[in-house]
Amino acid sequence: QVQLVESGGGLVQAGGSLTLSCAASGSIFSINAMGWYRLAPGKQRELVAGITSGGSANYADSVKGRFTISRDNAKNTVYLQMNSLKPEDTAVYYCNMDVHAAVTGWGYYWGQGTQVTVSS
Repeated sequence: QVQLVESGGGLVQAGGSLTLSCAASGSIFSINAMGWYRLAPGKQRELVAGITSGGSANYADSVKGRFTISRDNAKNTVYLQMNSLKPEDTAVYYCNMDVHAAVTGWGYYWGQGTQVTVSS
């Protein structure tokens, strides 16, 4: 079984920073794309940032220049460094990975979600 465990959420004042982490565990052969999504009350789920196995990153327009996604392939971990946080960044953040697992083959897996709250 593949599990994704997130950490790093919390409460921060506007202008502050947080770093989210998401580590995959289990019988993993390789991981292709990794990404972070967020879901805010009353809004649709939004892709915040994604990164390919080669390290190419893409970002939602709303976070460009403020958020940075990175990955550590040796640790099967993806990070989201969030700077200059705004109240509108408040949401539950979920990581997602495209994993090649030993038993189940390729599949998309989700983390449990971590709350990020930005106060004004």
